[in-house]
Amino acid sequence: MRKIKRLLFVMVVVLLAPATLALADEDPKTMNVDEIIRKANHAALYQGNDSKGKIKMVITDKQGRSRIRELNMLRKDVGDTDGDQKYFVYFQSPADVRKMVFMVHKHVLLGKEDDRWLYMPSLDLVKRIAGGDKRTSFAGSDFLYEDISGRHVAADIHELIQTTDRHYVVKNTPKSPDDVEFEYYTAYLDKTTFIPMKMEYFRKDGRLYRVIKTTNIAKIEAEENGSKVVYPTVVESTAEDLESGSKTIMTFSNVQYNVGLDHGIFSERYLRRPPREFMR
Repeated sequence: MRKIKRLLFVMVVVLLAPATLALADEDPKTMNVDEIIRKANHAALYQGNDSKGKIKMVITDKQGRSRIRELNMLRKDVGDTDGDQKYFVYFQSPADVRKMVFMVHKHVLLGKEDDRWLYMPSLDLVKRIAGGDKRTSFAGSDFLYEDISGRHVAADIHELIQTTDRHYVVKNTPKSPDDVEFEYYTAYLDKTTFIPMKMEYFRKDGRLYRVIKTTNIAKIEAEENGSKVVYPTVVESTAEDLESGSKTIMTFSNVQYNVGLDHGIFSERYLRRPPREFMR
């Protein structure tokens, strides 16, 4: 049971979230670091009212052995501001997790744990799961829960340390260093879309030990409030553990936004029978 909980402990949302070109309307020269972080958080998590897509992860260890995880994901925002969200994950493969469902009601209030449910088809059992450490592996991959769901902007001290032709480079130092295993991390944010293009994590002795990169972005069309919009969307990213030698490639397909998901889908009644029209 502990292995299953660890396997399904996280939700894929951050890397499916798009960033619109409209985010770059402000003059970059007049923006302070707090505005940059706010826009990056919005770009990473809150574009569109909802979304759906397919995710494939290829996890390769130091010896070159690979494992594959495939799943479908639904996301729905709660309210009109950058606040709470709901997620629904349906596992397609491998066989030992097929038809499992993991649902999360995410809360953005600092210190408030998410609500989580797990459906295990082998037992026909719906189980409520207590919130836990966000710095744990997502489905056995090199991505962590906090990489996917997003780290709270108030948890760190942010410092703009460099501005290049393409990126804002922000150093993020945790306010509660005993709660995390890193001393700080740097984020390379695209100056047009504010999408995080690279994240580098450093140990307390200054060693670089984790790197996350955005390796492919696609422009996906959608409708928003009756108008056509284009969301530059991360469709491939990698996470690498420099200490273990493990690497995960995460790819996304069939990504759609503003599809009209009902809040009722994100309830216990659908854990046993996920809506087919959204699982395709």
